[in-house]
Amino acid sequence: MTPVVADTVVVPLASESDARETCAVLREELDPGTRVVVVHVIEKGGGGLDKASVAQREETAEDVFAVARGELEGFDVETRILYDTDVAETITSGADDVGADLIVFSPRQASRLSRLLSGDVALDLITGTDRPVLVLPSGEGS
Repeated sequence: MTPVVADTVVVPLASESDARETCAVLREELDPGTRVVVVHVIEKGGGGLDKASVAQREETAEDVFAVARGELEGFDVETRILYDTDVAETITSGADDVGADLIVFSPRQASRLSRLLSGDVALDLITGTDRPVLVLPSGEGS
């Protein structure tokens, strides 16, 4: 397959397994000269109780970033932690901030009930941005 050519791509990652699976596919698809901005969104509770402290979530983000850097060795990789209540909108805004040409992600498995209660971030991301979105084959990550 011909590599995807873009100057800058934003890659949202939620967990270490997501980072492993997404980046394994991504490194085969991107031109090596591509600037890759890996983002991890820390979703704010919007007034409700958070499941974990911000410090714990930031530690998780750093673990995700370490996996991504390892998987994407040889690429120009930057990392950013983003904070907000709307994950898809935050990713889109982060892509604006870095001048990304493309957003790339692997959808994670979720039940219909989970998507109904928490929203479908993948669908919102695809339909709520003004730039191309590349959806990679999904894995079994969470």
